[in-house]
Amino acid sequence: MRDISSSKKRLALLGSTGSIGTQTLDVVRSNPERFSVEVLTAQNNCDMLIRQAREFLPNAVVIGNPACYEKVASALSNMQVKVFAGNDSITQIIEMDIIDLVVNALVGYAGLRPTLRAIEYGKTIALANKETLVIAGDLVMEKARAGRVPILPVDSEHSAIFQCLTGETRESVEMIYLTASGGPFRGKTIEYLKSVTKEAALKHPNWKMGNKITIDSASLMNKGLEVIEASWLFGLKPEQIEVIIHPQSVIHSMVQFTDGSMKAQMGLPDMRLPILYALGFPGRIPSSFPRFNFTDYPELTFEKPNRDLFPNLGLAYQALGMGGNMACILNAANEVAVQSFLHGKIGFMRMSDVIEHCMKTIAFIKKPTYDDYVGTHQESIHKAEDFISTIYNP
Repeated sequence: MRDISSSKKRLALLGSTGSIGTQTLDVVRSNPERFSVEVLTAQNNCDMLIRQAREFLPNAVVIGNPACYEKVASALSNMQVKVFAGNDSITQIIEMDIIDLVVNALVGYAGLRPTLRAIEYGKTIALANKETLVIAGDLVMEKARAGRVPILPVDSEHSAIFQCLTGETRESVEMIYLTASGGPFRGKTIEYLKSVTKEAALKHPNWKMGNKITIDSASLMNKGLEVIEASWLFGLKPEQIEVIIHPQSVIHSMVQFTDGSMKAQMGLPDMRLPILYALGFPGRIPSSFPRFNFTDYPELTFEKPNRDLFPNLGLAYQALGMGGNMACILNAANEVAVQSFLHGKIGFMRMSDVIEHCMKTIAFIKKPTYDDYVGTHQESIHKAEDFISTIYNP
């Protein structure tokens, strides 16, 4: 029988088999007296989902791919675990009244609908899916404010800003600095980048992440998406957000205030730390995770990003400045471009060409509705795929 204390925070973990999902379960595993896992969801990795369900004994699991349903249901048939399938079920499962906090660790556009459903049902959200705010930040934040639903950032940079703003007024913020490692191609040339392999792009120097976000980091698109996310999370104008390359990944981000003072949040490059902060907010939960030692980092360096080498960053700022559905176009085109690069259809530098083409050719909508975002996403995918087909030479 499941022993769930009323003092435990009850979690729904969307995307439990991915990088953020598995690290979230590491945090839960270290704090069994504080958290219970009520829902686990995965898209295709049924074997890992089964193992997680057997360990954490959730109330329900959802496998997004219906073809995997029978395998999951059969494996868990001797347990008191409800099994559902399909992407609609991933969204609907959030409505369960036994959930206190939804950890959205889904990848890409798939995270938007569950976030909106969590807001609708008043669930606190620990948000690792930055695309939710990139695609429809105005809509999401408007609904969250109206419903007084907290959105707690899980990205290390946004968690850092969130922590630096504790006790401060938003009016006192002059500038924020989002730090970036620079990825595996910092200091390289355009000629070098034209022929890089996916294996090279997937070798991030500091962070262990999934393939999509690792490629985004290599192209600096991840930092561009974070700029857009930060704008919506903290109510900032594009000119109040600056990206700075910090190869050591020790300072996770900084806030500069109107009096000239600055705050920085520091720590080892370990995603479990911002996850732990989001799950424990408003308090801090003691941990036995490795500690930062200044003597291990005798030098912390900073430099400006090379926008000529990494044009995706500039495209993200452009999309944020235009507003409307432009960031939705940017995000969808990037998702297609990244997958095409990973499958060898286009080169690394061609990803920016795909994104820019879509931003120039898809109709701009100044005040989009939810349906407009859905339509824009689909149109951007088709436009990107069509453009790639004209430049792909197998």
